[in-house]
Amino acid sequence: MRPAFTLLSLLLLAAHASAEEVVNVYSARHYDTDLALYDRFTEETGVVVNLIEGSSDGLIERIVNEGEFSPADMLITVDAGRLWRADEAGVFEPVQSDVLEARIPAHLRHPEGHWFGLSKRARVIVYNKEAGLPEGIDAYEDLADESLKGQVCMRSSGNIYNLSLLASLIEHRGAEAAESWASGVVANFSRDPQGNDSAQIRAVASGECGVSVANTYYIGRFMGSEDAADQDTVAGIGVLFPNQKGRGTHVNISGAGITRHAPNRDNAVKFLEYLTSDFAQRLFAEGNNEYPVHGTASGPIATLGEFREDEVDANVLGANQAAAVMAFDRAGWK
Repeated sequence: MRPAFTLLSLLLLAAHASAEEVVNVYSARHYDTDLALYDRFTEETGVVVNLIEGSSDGLIERIVNEGEFSPADMLITVDAGRLWRADEAGVFEPVQSDVLEARIPAHLRHPEGHWFGLSKRARVIVYNKEAGLPEGIDAYEDLADESLKGQVCMRSSGNIYNLSLLASLIEHRGAEAAESWASGVVANFSRDPQGNDSAQIRAVASGECGVSVANTYYIGRFMGSEDAADQDTVAGIGVLFPNQKGRGTHVNISGAGITRHAPNRDNAVKFLEYLTSDFAQRLFAEGNNEYPVHGTASGPIATLGEFREDEVDANVLGANQAAAVMAFDRAGWK
């Protein structure tokens, strides 16, 4: 005899069937090109991407508060330090995927599969092109040299990009040397830390300061802009990939992980693998001026040239974060 179904059980079955055809994504990336990726995934698989956007910290807190009832299948965020924060909060569930392991270098993913890098940004030194690159400057460490007194512009120490940069220096040089570097950079400030990376680039181009650091995708935005002021700005700067004679240039990532209580886990893994496909990686590069984790650079940033990247394990950028905060505080970096 066939079992009798109540209206409630039918509704529950329908909801379950529907859930198998969706993936619920919480994302701290706010780029139109990402929406094109989601649409393409739906076209290819029939799985609908439900998107909730917010700040990284806000989304992490939301997933933690929702607990086992969270509808989130995946968290996408920017910077390895934030991925580390999410992992520390118990957001992620380990994933084993031959596809992800083959496409993503080991230093750009969590060693146990908690999260995976999807795109890269290089943190480069920018300098005023008219004044020229200051003599003897070819590494991050050189920004603390006394010859640059009054010439350095920087973002605040609380900025996640600067925290990750100092975290990498702690890993390579030790905590004491990293703090000494931070103190030396503070002594070279031309102004108090302020603004985002775009503001640093504009300040360098205008001659307000001689050097700064910025993520390459900000430079790519200026390069691809049709605004005359932006073109003047990018024409006024030179770009140096630091530490090419040694460990390589610091890179950071956008990345994602599958949540611990993901209701649509299989779809989420499928989506995560899709984000490392040739199409998705090319769109990350050309649509948002990022470097792919799989494949070669394209779009405006490709004209900056090839470089050697620092292959430090991205997980340590989060693990050393607390030490970086304390070092910045003691150095007086506001």
